[in-house]
Amino acid sequence: MPIISKQDQSGSTTPRREWRGRAISPGIGRGVARVIKSVGELGRVHPGDILVAPATDPAWTPVFASIAGLVVERGGVLSHSAVVAREYHLPAVAGIPNIVNEIQDGDVIEVDGSGGGVRVLE
Repeated sequence: MPIISKQDQSGSTTPRREWRGRAISPGIGRGVARVIKSVGELGRVHPGDILVAPATDPAWTPVFASIAGLVVERGGVLSHSAVVAREYHLPAVAGIPNIVNEIQDGDVIEVDGSGGGVRVLE
């Protein structure tokens, strides 16, 4: 569930750019967010990117060898995303609805696969 706003001392509201989901594979990963909505877009993923996607299935597996972390909208600890992320020792968080529309492609983000947090750094 996103933490969508924060009120400053003047009373105005600004986006915080932090989300909380399910921790599905431990570790901390930092990198450029690559928002991918379909397997046909996987060619845009570069080594060290954080993959942000609705979910993954076996067709997505080859990219796991080069990414630094994973954030998905759907899935739990037994989902394809979780199982493969643990096999590749990738920090991963799941269960953040609409995250592919919240994080911008190219944002620098941090994924906390132990605590379930995702935040934009830059």
